[in-house]
Amino acid sequence: MTYLITGGAGYIGAHVVRAMTQAGERAVVLDDLSTGVASRIPQGVPLVIGSTLDRELLDRTIAEHRITGVVHLAAKKQVGESVEQPLHYYRENVHGLTVLLEAVAAAGVRNFLFSSSAAVYGMPDVDLVTEDTPCLPMSPYGETKLAGEWLVRAAGKAHGISTACLRYFNVAGAAAPELADIGIFNLVPMVFERLDAGDSPRIFGDDYGTADGTCVRDYIHVEDLADAHLVAARQLAAWARAGEPRDLTVNIGRGEGVSVCEMVNLINEITGHTVEPEVTPRRPGDPARVVASADRIAAELGWKARHDVRDMITSAWAGWTTHRQQT
Repeated sequence: MTYLITGGAGYIGAHVVRAMTQAGERAVVLDDLSTGVASRIPQGVPLVIGSTLDRELLDRTIAEHRITGVVHLAAKKQVGESVEQPLHYYRENVHGLTVLLEAVAAAGVRNFLFSSSAAVYGMPDVDLVTEDTPCLPMSPYGETKLAGEWLVRAAGKAHGISTACLRYFNVAGAAAPELADIGIFNLVPMVFERLDAGDSPRIFGDDYGTADGTCVRDYIHVEDLADAHLVAARQLAAWARAGEPRDLTVNIGRGEGVSVCEMVNLINEITGHTVEPEVTPRRPGDPARVVASADRIAAELGWKARHDVRDMITSAWAGWTTHRQQT
């Protein structure tokens, strides 16, 4: 198989490229490098610089590299930014996906894996979020991911393409220091940045209906997430070879909740800091608890996360300190 991996120079995308090439699959990366880093891509993996909005480029890339499967991770993904720029998010995330699927269908590619998000669920009032939990996204970003799922499934059904939509939760960690998350958008790097500056990590609200009053989330190691992409992509290929195109929609998580307070305390411990967090007002729209049920992916693909939260923080800190020393 030769996979076109869109967004393959990004934090998650680079881990997917690494997992798939180490497993013997061939990969070609398409990335506009707006947030991706070219040096993350393994030597020998072709990089095509461009956008999924460019149909001519997509047609040429699929033909020249004889692409037989697509893993689509390229997307704009900041919730707050999506509220400010909904038209931009719909153009990049939905129209870009439409153009990509048109190219895929025209070329006869029969495997398509879509990177979705737990943002499709919104604020579910349940202990464990299953794939059957109603999807009520609360941001344009979440809406574009849900619309993307609808589009992927419809195109798959119409054109005989095996498809998968992977809804993953809070991603952290690094498989190698050079692949670490250096953006200041997620909890772990946000805490790292505050600690580096000698400031107190922020906790947004401590009056939720949870054990310690702070929000509870499900965290997944990015290396486990990349492995889930590999397993899902291979299942799609098997279905396509059998001439039985199917659709799969699964959560990618550990099924274990960790509170923000617990995360901050563990980060302090692992990094050797003793900085007390600062409690600030709640952020609008933050649900008290969002924890995945990972039963379906275990049943369908035999996949289960291997890394715990301590692994995530330890590997993320190694990457963070390496990047800090190089800048």
